[in-house]
Amino acid sequence: MNNLVECVPNFSEGRDQNIINALAESIKQLQHVKLLSVEPDKDYNRTVVTFVGEPHAVRDAAFAATKKAAEFIDMTNHKGEHPRIGATDVVPFIPVSGVTMPECVKLAEEYGERVGKELNIPVYLYEEAARMPERKNLATIRKGEYEALREKLKDPVWKPDFGLADFNAKSGATVTGARFFLIAYNVNLETNNKDIAHEIALRIRESGRTTKNADGTKTTIPGSLKSVKAMGVLVERFNIAQVSINVTNYTLVPPHVAFEEVKKEAKTLGVEVTGSEIVGLIPKEALLLAGKFYGATEQQSEQAQIQTAIDSLGLSQLEPFIPEKKIIEFMI
Repeated sequence: MNNLVECVPNFSEGRDQNIINALAESIKQLQHVKLLSVEPDKDYNRTVVTFVGEPHAVRDAAFAATKKAAEFIDMTNHKGEHPRIGATDVVPFIPVSGVTMPECVKLAEEYGERVGKELNIPVYLYEEAARMPERKNLATIRKGEYEALREKLKDPVWKPDFGLADFNAKSGATVTGARFFLIAYNVNLETNNKDIAHEIALRIRESGRTTKNADGTKTTIPGSLKSVKAMGVLVERFNIAQVSINVTNYTLVPPHVAFEEVKKEAKTLGVEVTGSEIVGLIPKEALLLAGKFYGATEQQSEQAQIQTAIDSLGLSQLEPFIPEKKIIEFMI
């Protein structure tokens, strides 16, 4: 396959293995698509699926999985740590090789139109596919989450880009678009205090924090890292708090820079960082950058440089980090 698109749909189900298997099978059944990873998280109650393939095949696989999610996932019963607005929460299309960003925008539009028309699910476009500035940021679209969606759809400002402005109680809404490669990266703290994790997130994320002044006006204090989104979560399975991070452009802020920034802020709050984890896949370049930062040299093999990164970032603290299963270049 010369023209490759990656798709990383996030589904609001991370506990029922039968449903997770059904989602994966719906993708596997299509030709010219390769399923790379399926990563459920019981605390987030969310599964991140990664697959690549020829553009139209990837678009069709995304629809097939969304249709399966609409069949099996009921949002009226969903609870989890991660923000979400629907059963198929977000479906980004990412150019890998031989495909442009505008072509991925078109794939998102074609996918969204079909989901709205055939599945009666409201669809919003975000990132490079956004048709208005206020919808570029996923967090803005998700504000209030599924629980606020019924009222949100009554507001003309939040008319969906595709589908009717009708509340679909079972499936919620779906967000789709095109974007640069995103690294989902969580940093583990030696505490189970979610408030500490969230305070660190406010300090480092690009959007920072907004405070209300005595006169009713608001002041925004930007965070320290560009191209970073973050929030604090509690991972009950391990009884630890995490700073859950999305690195939206690793060429500007690689994961190791975020890791060091979290360590610095955690120390001021009397907390240690114990390790971190990658959710989904990561480009090899990002780990090589980390390896060199932590002392690996060009004279060492790539394998050695990557191992230095794994050890220094504590990527195997919660689950073994296996390069052959976590680095996208090794999977394709």
